[in-house]
Amino acid sequence: MERVAPWVKAVNTVLTPAIAGRRKKVDRLLDRAVREAVDRTESTAHGEDAFIEDMRVLLRGYADVEGLTLTGWVGVQQEVTDRLESRLRVRKLHALRPEIADEPISRPIVVIGVPRTGTTMLQRLLAAPEPHRSPLMHELMYPDLEGADHRRRSERVVEGIGKAVPTFRTVYDMAADKPEACVWVLPHGIGHLVRVHPPGYVQWMLERDYTADYRYLKQALQVLQHGRPRRRWILRAPAHLWNLGALVQAFPDAQIVWTHRDPAAALASLCSMNETAMSMNTSEIDLHAIGRTWLGLFATGFDRARTARRRMPAYAVLDVPYRHLTDEARDRMPELFERLGAPWGPTEQRALDASLLDRPTGHRYDLARYGLTEGDVDRALADYKRTFGALL
Repeated sequence: MERVAPWVKAVNTVLTPAIAGRRKKVDRLLDRAVREAVDRTESTAHGEDAFIEDMRVLLRGYADVEGLTLTGWVGVQQEVTDRLESRLRVRKLHALRPEIADEPISRPIVVIGVPRTGTTMLQRLLAAPEPHRSPLMHELMYPDLEGADHRRRSERVVEGIGKAVPTFRTVYDMAADKPEACVWVLPHGIGHLVRVHPPGYVQWMLERDYTADYRYLKQALQVLQHGRPRRRWILRAPAHLWNLGALVQAFPDAQIVWTHRDPAAALASLCSMNETAMSMNTSEIDLHAIGRTWLGLFATGFDRARTARRRMPAYAVLDVPYRHLTDEARDRMPELFERLGAPWGPTEQRALDASLLDRPTGHRYDLARYGLTEGDVDRALADYKRTFGALL
């Protein structure tokens, strides 16, 4: 199966040699990204040394990727510039309008779970009631006050991915004006690993303290809420599973909704998605390394989330089996909404019917392709399956 458009392969084949020696260019590229972000926001990068240094780690990791393509290198440079711009804008707005920091982010519902367990569908469904609100992709990419519209910039990102990787739409439904995951604000985490595996990044990522990242996420949401009607936020990111403690520290009254699916099926689906995304960013894809990396990350994520959960009150976390989002959705969703104190009526029913009809189809995946068996998964995730087996 061809995962990227032929023109992308042609461009990368011809032009990738131009990025030779890229590691030596990291500091210069990052300095330029900072300057561009400062110019766009008419702000200053003073006080953002730690954020900038972490971006340097990401760039250096990409620079060391074997077979990195031109599209992969250009893409991460643009992402770093965009993230710096958003960071400076959020900080500037908070400085100019101190009242933004008083915006309450009250009782948000946060959907977590390893990737490919229905988190996207559930977030969008929970965002349907009028008293609820989810951040849209363009809002997360470029947080700003009411009246500022960066939608077109986000649309270009979606259009570019669609043209470069036509098969991606069978794996994931992405749109600038739809609810999206918090990873577009959170600067580091597993989101980067879907596209490429920067050497050393996994260990560095797992050892980080994410407290400041989640504080920044709250600040971005306060910007998006300021001047608008206050509604209950519906947030989502599989990445939250790895940092549940930091999330709860930032949002102590959050209601966590944890989705569960047979981990072998979720893992196989994610590995396939990873392969598709990586096909645009590197010419050298080690399928078995994809399997090993994500199996280890699943185990780490489950362990961390279970540990954090033990320190939380039982009512703070609701577990949702994947079947409640698929075959049993029409029977189970009204019950879940009731437990969350959310309304259920014709609007929500229509949203559910539409989500079941619009689910991406045509995605085929096989765990063996990534060097794994169900026995490997059972052994690595034995504790998780013992705890949540009835939900799988």
